[in-house]
Amino acid sequence: MLDSSKFLTDEIITVSGTNPKKCMKCGKCLASCLSTMDISPHKFATRLADNNAEALLESKSLKKCLSCLACVERCPRGVEPASLVEAVRLAVIRQQGNNYLKPDDIPKLIENNDDIPQQLIVSAFRKYSK
Repeated sequence: MLDSSKFLTDEIITVSGTNPKKCMKCGKCLASCLSTMDISPHKFATRLADNNAEALLESKSLKKCLSCLACVERCPRGVEPASLVEAVRLAVIRQQGNNYLKPDDIPKLIENNDDIPQQLIVSAFRKYSK
């Protein structure tokens, strides 16, 4: 019997193209992060290294990560936390079966949520629209 958690974790790691086990938890990615994330960039790597991908699927950090790649630039081990976050985002989209963001969806995303950066909304619209 296959462990679904391990299968999901392996899929995310494959899509990201990076090895989360190389993370030494130095915190440089967290120090350079421009967003206030509930799960810091190095914790994405830690949870994936521990086969705990399910905890990441519901994280608010998926919406708050700006994909600015500052964490990638600062990582001394080449872990690329932004790639891990993006791979988890894609896993969520695949599970939902909804690959497109429509213009009418934007007001619902920003309603009562003033802490979402505008850059995130624009990049999400570019990425998830037809």
